[in-house]
Amino acid sequence: MIGLLIAILSGACMSIQGVFNTQVTKDSSIWVANAFVQFTALLVCLAAWYITDKTSFATIGKVEPKYMLLGGAIGAVITYTVIKSMELLGPAKAVMIIVIAQLLIAYLIELFGLFGVTKQPLEWKKVLGMAVAIAGIILFKSKS
Repeated sequence: MIGLLIAILSGACMSIQGVFNTQVTKDSSIWVANAFVQFTALLVCLAAWYITDKTSFATIGKVEPKYMLLGGAIGAVITYTVIKSMELLGPAKAVMIIVIAQLLIAYLIELFGLFGVTKQPLEWKKVLGMAVAIAGIILFKSKS
């Protein structure tokens, strides 16, 4: 149950953050907004680390494979693409498409066992669920 609540909070925060970031770009620029977002995230993470953890930063050198350390760079791409998609499509359409893309890519990662994730068998009910979600986007985007 706690996992479900955390996932809901994550989705809500992502939507709100996307709207906030898109508004910030109107008075600055997309890269200024992105840099500010990443910088404030760093400050929050450092404060949380200092309060709760204090594990040595040297442990990051033990991460294998090294490409797993690209999460922060991917985060900058995510922030940019969320801002642009919300600007061009509006928050609701953008988030729907983003979530479907997340689902599709996450399922492919599981299906093929990519990036060290345990490989899962193909389940037709998940494929059908994805198709229903995509149909929902098409319905949502269609003009009345």
